[in-house]
Amino acid sequence: MPTLDIKKKDGSGAGSVALSEKVFQAPVNKGLIFQAVQTETANSRQGTQSTKTRAIVHHTTRKPYKQKGTGRARQGMTSAPHYRHGGIALGPLPRDIVRDMPKKMRRAAIAGALSAKVADEAIQVIDSLSFEAISTKAAAGILKDLSLTGKRILIVVAKHDPVVYKSFRNIPNVEVRIAPGFSTRDVLAAETILFTKEALDKVQPAQEA
Repeated sequence: MPTLDIKKKDGSGAGSVALSEKVFQAPVNKGLIFQAVQTETANSRQGTQSTKTRAIVHHTTRKPYKQKGTGRARQGMTSAPHYRHGGIALGPLPRDIVRDMPKKMRRAAIAGALSAKVADEAIQVIDSLSFEAISTKAAAGILKDLSLTGKRILIVVAKHDPVVYKSFRNIPNVEVRIAPGFSTRDVLAAETILFTKEALDKVQPAQEA
């Protein structure tokens, strides 16, 4: 069973924690992970883009000029796409682009992504993460002490804490998520994942924690 060192805010050691083999030593199925990311990306879209076709635009049914005798090509209505203010030809319309992915596949994908991060030594655990008041300076200091400055970081906490969130939100490339509410895409996008000990306990099965 793999283990990770637990660090304090100042970067010093605070023991170690055992990792669940089901979550952090799972098979890395690249095809499944790719499918999960595609599903998450598609489901993040609204699908509400819309254009007006020639049947929707406001127009008159009168011909722009008579059918014959002008020497020009015959025309029907000014709602045609080649007219100014005419309808859009083959433009996008609102549609449902939601994709479904079975729960077991989603869990296997995120477990594989986490296992790859463990293999790359890209996961750290901190004993706790809290601030007396909102402080970007204090949040940046913690990242500096953990040697995470300048990296793309995913911070996973156990519960919503507006002080923690607001302290980190102005630091570039740092995202805060509440366990277990993070996605495969979040894991892959991060160079390093920083779990609080409490959040890690929520992610892995209690019997193996």
